[in-house]
Amino acid sequence: MAAAQHPLSLRLGREGISALQEIARRRGISRAEAARQAITETAERERRRSGLAAEARALMEDKGYVSEARDVVGLMEELRGPW
Repeated sequence: MAAAQHPLSLRLGREGISALQEIARRRGISRAEAARQAITETAERERRRSGLAAEARALMEDKGYVSEARDVVGLMEELRGPW
């Protein structure tokens, strides 16, 4: 890992410190490395969520897709049969 170019100081509450210590302990890394990993992982999750939300919006606006999805739901209901 490259040396940090911009040091950052954070004030973490009890929950933040506890969570950071838990991550560091479970992964066997320093708290600083745990913080770096947590920030990177959170950013990646946010990117994935944003991408999934955009994809869902695009599909909702696709009339062909919506029609096909409704057809599939109808078929699934038929196949399910009575309880």
